[in-house]
Amino acid sequence: MSENLPPCPECSGTFAYEMGVLLVCPECGHEWSPSEQSTSPASEGRVIKDSVGNVLADGDTVTVVRTLKVKGSPTGIKAGTKVRNIRLVDGVDGHDIDCKVDGFGAMQLKSSVVKKA
Repeated sequence: MSENLPPCPECSGTFAYEMGVLLVCPECGHEWSPSEQSTSPASEGRVIKDSVGNVLADGDTVTVVRTLKVKGSPTGIKAGTKVRNIRLVDGVDGHDIDCKVDGFGAMQLKSSVVKKA
């Protein structure tokens, strides 16, 4: 079994395992072929930069630079919160980072509100 398996393309889970010719994510149940082409914006030649101009890539760790309101949460995401293992996506309305934030779960962020850690 390979030690360097890619994260799940659906939920960015890091516990993927091989089952025959497919990879399986135990967190969300998604199955995919490792030979499928990546559809991240970085693989299409599009460069995504953070709030200070650093180029972001899949798997980077970023820090939130300002407090963000989250619908349904009284506190929101505070400035300085670290987000690990981001995934670059073509999101809706400028949300181009798919990630899991501790205490909030899976969500999408704009690259303009984070900086590379």
